[in-house]
Amino acid sequence: MKRFYVLGMAVLVLAGCAAPEPPRAERAAPALASSPGEAVWPVDGPAIQARSAILIDARTGRVLFQKYADTRTQVASTQKLVTALVLLGRGNLDGRLIIAPEDCAVEPAKLGVRAGQSYSRRSLLTAMMVKSENDAAAALARDHSGGTAAFAEAMNRKAWDLGARDSCFVNPHGLPAFQHSTARDMARVAFRAYREPELRRMMNLRFTTFVFADGRVKSLESTNKLLGRSPIFNGMKTGYTFAAGRCLISSASLGGREVILVQLGSRTSFIFDDAERVMRWGLARRGFYSG
Repeated sequence: MKRFYVLGMAVLVLAGCAAPEPPRAERAAPALASSPGEAVWPVDGPAIQARSAILIDARTGRVLFQKYADTRTQVASTQKLVTALVLLGRGNLDGRLIIAPEDCAVEPAKLGVRAGQSYSRRSLLTAMMVKSENDAAAALARDHSGGTAAFAEAMNRKAWDLGARDSCFVNPHGLPAFQHSTARDMARVAFRAYREPELRRMMNLRFTTFVFADGRVKSLESTNKLLGRSPIFNGMKTGYTFAAGRCLISSASLGGREVILVQLGSRTSFIFDDAERVMRWGLARRGFYSG
């Protein structure tokens, strides 16, 4: 893991992490997930092991629960939601790319694609969202922008446009580096990703099949274990590094109500149970759409 941290530092030096320049006709940041004013709110909210968390109404962005939601931290592979939104912005997911040697140099979770092989962007994006494959993320980022540093700039512009302005990303996969976000900012990202039908479809897959260029087939099981618990759980993205801890952005829908939960800095033994309990609490809360 130390080697990845050094690589991340090198990327930071190349890419920088300053806030992007505002667009010419700057839009106001979305009025989404604004703070109720307390670090932990409401006082009678559910207990949760994550160091920081936020639960929002997936339709309006209204905060239902928060715990140190503005604390800066690494967010591991949950930042692949930003990567996916940047890729969707260009479109042409059915176009193909050629794997480069540098795409294969990431660890530890990867498909095992090889330099010179050709794949559709859609197949790699699906592998990235379902199984969190880092070589898929690296290949898609290079294909989009020419390199990691340039793609990180595109990620930061996207985050800025979404109102996630307390975030700094330097790579497409979330491996350790001098980068950060907050639970509130990642809720803003998730709120947008939740509105992308193609992403919603991918994030709700419990299994998918990846076909290699040489004809080999690999079955990929989603890293989001909530999908096997109940049909009310419908996506979104997991993440883990030693620096970030166990991270999870999840969503649920029941009885016409929809919620998104961000947990950062939790543990494997708690994170899925906490997610189920907190989202069920939110879905059942009286006055869900008031305020």
